[in-house]
Amino acid sequence: MSQVLHDDLDGIVADPNVPWGDLRDSVILVTGATGAIGALLVQALSAADTRHRLGLHILALGRNEDKARTLFDKLNHVEFVQHDIRNPLNIDGPVDYIVHGAAVTRSADMVGNPIGVIETALSGTENILVLAKNKQSKSMVYLSSMEVYGLTDPSLDWVKEDDLGYINLKSPRSSYPESKRMCECLCNCSFAQYGIPVKVARLAQTFGAGFPNDDPRIFAQFARSSVAGTDIVLHTEGKSRGNYCYASDAIRGLMLLLLRGEDGETYNISNPETSMTIREMAELVAKDVSGGRVAFKVDKPSNAAKHGYAPDVTMRLSSDKIGRLGWRPRYGLAEMYKRMIEDWYEASNVLEEPGVTK
Repeated sequence: MSQVLHDDLDGIVADPNVPWGDLRDSVILVTGATGAIGALLVQALSAADTRHRLGLHILALGRNEDKARTLFDKLNHVEFVQHDIRNPLNIDGPVDYIVHGAAVTRSADMVGNPIGVIETALSGTENILVLAKNKQSKSMVYLSSMEVYGLTDPSLDWVKEDDLGYINLKSPRSSYPESKRMCECLCNCSFAQYGIPVKVARLAQTFGAGFPNDDPRIFAQFARSSVAGTDIVLHTEGKSRGNYCYASDAIRGLMLLLLRGEDGETYNISNPETSMTIREMAELVAKDVSGGRVAFKVDKPSNAAKHGYAPDVTMRLSSDKIGRLGWRPRYGLAEMYKRMIEDWYEASNVLEEPGVTK
């Protein structure tokens, strides 16, 4: 583990706003545990268990046993559960808390296998909600996405949790945001009908230390260009506005929702200060992260549609609601990049070739 990731985990478990003692002697299930956010959450829970002597039993659910062994073998009180989330889940004993993060998140899959994206989202979420009901879990958080907003009213200064916009149902790429919407509806209906204590976290694009350097998404492609000292290539004009959050900030937000969030409610987790267009982010990486060593250029491919880029959006996400629980982001966008790249260097596994991105 790199020093920057160690420091991030220490910052999470030392957060006084998170009532860590509420977790004492609990069983916590994390789905999507071998994904970047899930893995960081499992690591943070293990660190909190050690720091606060909580007596946790952490169930890390995923499909890739080899990856899980690499991530979790040295962690205390973590048990890997190999399972396909599309199938019903049977677990012996109690499950007190659940964070459900399993999902298909690659844009190429959203275009090439939209049915699989929908099936994983709906079947997986239904199975976890049934488990929460049967186990009478104390709290559950569902990890949704800012993509559920679609194309919002451009006149809005800030987009809040009720400001949903338009999603094009004819586009296979919409399999992801529309299935996320339906999963949110499943969660809310499960609370209304069965009293399942579920909260929804709408995450901005999240990255930082602990994220792999071969991630195909835009932030990692920009970072790889910075590391390699080569120009960032945009596949569009970069007019779409992004919203971002540092990984450890997001984990602190998820823990607050799990332990202090209101049942049946939805919360954005985003750093408002990071909201900017893709072009502006390219400029920031070129100037502030790379120290002017790289530039960016636009090179639109003729087959851009096959890459599964999301439609251009203009929204800026509000974090006022989760802020009322005591959450505050700590890292701006330039720091997010610098800490992630430092983590890559410390892991001695930095890519030499840049990506080509939207």
